[in-house]
Amino acid sequence: MKSFFTFLQQNPYLLLFFVVGLAVWIGRASVKGYGLGMVAGAIVVGAGVSVLASTYGVKLELNNFAKSLFYYLFMYGVGLRVGPSFINSLKGDGLKFFVLALVSSVLGLTLVVIGAKLFQLPVGAAGGMLAGSQTMSAAIGSAEQAVTSGVVKLPEGMKPEEASGMIALSYGITYIWGTVGIILICKYLPRWWGVDARAAAKKYEEEFGVKDLEGGGLTGYRQFGLRAYRLESPGTIGKSIADFRKTDPEYRIVNVLRGGQQMGADTDLVLQKGDIIALGGAIEHLTEKMGLIGPEVADAKALNIPLDQAEILVTNKEVVGRTFESFRGEAVAGQLQVTKVERGGVTIPAGLKTELQRMDIVSVVGLKSAVSELGEMWGRIARTNTSTDLLTLAAGMILGFLIGLIEFPAFGAKVGLGNAGGLLLSGVIVSSVVSRLRFFGNTPNAARNVLEDLGLVVFVAIVGVNAGAGLLSQLTGAIALKIFIAGFIACTIPPFIVWAIGFHIFKINPAVLMGGVAGARSHSGPCREAAVEIQSSVPWIGFPVGYAVSGILLTIFGYFAMLLAQ
Repeated sequence: MKSFFTFLQQNPYLLLFFVVGLAVWIGRASVKGYGLGMVAGAIVVGAGVSVLASTYGVKLELNNFAKSLFYYLFMYGVGLRVGPSFINSLKGDGLKFFVLALVSSVLGLTLVVIGAKLFQLPVGAAGGMLAGSQTMSAAIGSAEQAVTSGVVKLPEGMKPEEASGMIALSYGITYIWGTVGIILICKYLPRWWGVDARAAAKKYEEEFGVKDLEGGGLTGYRQFGLRAYRLESPGTIGKSIADFRKTDPEYRIVNVLRGGQQMGADTDLVLQKGDIIALGGAIEHLTEKMGLIGPEVADAKALNIPLDQAEILVTNKEVVGRTFESFRGEAVAGQLQVTKVERGGVTIPAGLKTELQRMDIVSVVGLKSAVSELGEMWGRIARTNTSTDLLTLAAGMILGFLIGLIEFPAFGAKVGLGNAGGLLLSGVIVSSVVSRLRFFGNTPNAARNVLEDLGLVVFVAIVGVNAGAGLLSQLTGAIALKIFIAGFIACTIPPFIVWAIGFHIFKINPAVLMGGVAGARSHSGPCREAAVEIQSSVPWIGFPVGYAVSGILLTIFGYFAMLLAQ
């Protein structure tokens, strides 16, 4: 074994991706749906490999420059993801979920700091407990930054590597309950409160026309259809298309074929006997008035109509706050279908009563002309683009590093956002600007996911490897127990407070509030379990705003946990 560890020591790139690969593999394993995940797996594997190597007299260590680089890429990626949603949370109904996320994050920070001081835990424990108990792995980096920047004064004889080791150790001890605890709490909170969340979800679905997204899969059902009919009905012959729309607004004539010639669908066109009419509408309507036009025909030429699919970014202030139902009278209604609605990077269940919000991304498919018209009406059409604007990426990173240089005196030292906080803020700024202008700065979701996923797992893996050798000397049963207790309290109490505020003060629908509690902890797992528990997708409606806000706050609070726990 010693030769194996010596080989890894001499080949750091192999060591890094050996740890990353093993962490991802272990992170995929689960017991009854619960598992470490690749980030916690990276800490465990990295530290475990390093500790095992140290028993053979081999010290494993990876480059700190690489560690910082990957963490900075991750932080910028987080800013890009949460930017538009964070800005939108500062107005309208989003303020309620903003407050819930703020309360949850501040409570978590406060309880961690109190626990660290009360139990007189070593330097580094507060940052690790915040990251683990609040399941915010990114806080490890900001906690480390508090050490490397010199803001946190280390006890005499303590090395920065030892503080980093304590951060990693505390994270590992508190992460398991941090993950499992919040899932169980979100899942059963309504029941403990004596509330029927399933009934509340059904009521919400009926009131707002929301349909369930869970387990949708690929089916043969299509909400809208396009069919061809030969005009033989005396009641329709002689009508103009405009007159037809007035008497039968649930349908849209999208093409007329006369004598083999394409006549289009101008509103002044008068329908004649024998015309082949391409008719669009909801399936239930197309099967409702079977004799309205005449017999259905399989005419490929009549149905040879160019279709399009696109994502529409909602930016027009005039449509913000309007429901989907309010657009039924528009000419494009019946000519296209809304297939998905994203808010803050999260797909939400949407119905006729769902109100459009600025920066919503609505995926539609339908007639090309209708898609273009709706895009102009709502905002801008965002075509799928797989290329990444590296110039904007570089400019955003430079802006973040410049913001990170800004410092001000506080707590007896110079305090600032630092590189990590600067990049997070820069990502928020860039994504907010890009989402409004859309002509530059394209960063596809897949590219952003690489920045986040690879950036974080590599960073945490390096932290684990570099900290592992000193863990054995720092770990005692008493310290581990104190860390677990403090993390348990910091994880468990905030969700109950958040639920009480949301339910009793803000009067939020309990099913929606389940997602709000999960979002306030920036963790999608509890929201997913809540949706399964009540057999509804309604919890996802309350998730996006808190997810964005707490993601930013908890990441930054890793720094302040270290600072305040001194």
